[in-house]
Amino acid sequence: MQLRQLLYVQEIARHNFSVSAAAKAINTSQPGVSNQVQLLEEELGLKIFERHGKRLLNLTPFGQSVLALANRVLLDVDNIHKLAEDSRDDQSGTLSIGTTHTQARYALAPAIKAFTQLYPNIHLRMVQGTPTEITTMAEVGELDIVIATEAIAKSKQLSVLPCYNWNRSIIVPPNHPLLSEKNITLEQVAQYPLVTYMQNITGRAMQDRAFKEKNLTPDIVFTATDADVIKTYVEMGLGVGIIASMAFNPIKDLPLQAIDASHLFHPSTTLLGYRADSYLRAYSYAFIECFAPHLTRKVIDSKQPNYAKTPR
Repeated sequence: MQLRQLLYVQEIARHNFSVSAAAKAINTSQPGVSNQVQLLEEELGLKIFERHGKRLLNLTPFGQSVLALANRVLLDVDNIHKLAEDSRDDQSGTLSIGTTHTQARYALAPAIKAFTQLYPNIHLRMVQGTPTEITTMAEVGELDIVIATEAIAKSKQLSVLPCYNWNRSIIVPPNHPLLSEKNITLEQVAQYPLVTYMQNITGRAMQDRAFKEKNLTPDIVFTATDADVIKTYVEMGLGVGIIASMAFNPIKDLPLQAIDASHLFHPSTTLLGYRADSYLRAYSYAFIECFAPHLTRKVIDSKQPNYAKTPR
């Protein structure tokens, strides 16, 4: 049995049982992948994949157990490589971060600036997507760290840490009637068409919960994945906007006006996640602390398995 054979099984399962897609992903030939899988099955004396002719359809029950063990073995091999890399040189490498538009646009920039000053030789790879997309990528090892508000907390494979709480603002055009209200209510907000985030994006669930608690059904006429689009359509007169307060700049976003809505909604929490069984390199700790200073290495290590901790 060879590690590359286990890698081929993993990649085939990851690419919906397409041998050609798996081979392309790991930059090798399709016949080579098929041959090595067959050799592994012959060595084990059992089939890993269900087949229809030459097509792979699914994992056999035995294959499901093989894949689970292969994932564990390959992750530990990767952890050993990371440990060796840290021991040789903890000042160079690659850090892959997955996040949402809101975090990338309004929250991450100061942390990235501070981190690049501390570690100028670390290559940062940023991936932007929905919370569900980036969580899945972290679960399969394609990302080192993910930062978002939704989805991460539901993952059973990620260690999840709270970074900071945030709330919302109501965005309106100049001279809007809501600007004359001293302490706006959800009932008043619900009188107007709403422009806000899509479902499962930027705390939308917490926003919906607030209206539901008041037995209100808001007229949501437009949804988007980022605040800049929402602000554009509010300025066009499509409706009243609800966005994360951090996404509004009172100077840059003129003539729009923001009304604090923190008394209307429960706060949301931005979360940071990473594979619970993955080795964190020294610079990963540094990045996390740049983004959330209370998440020191001591705090992080207290939530990690012993084998996943960076040697001090």
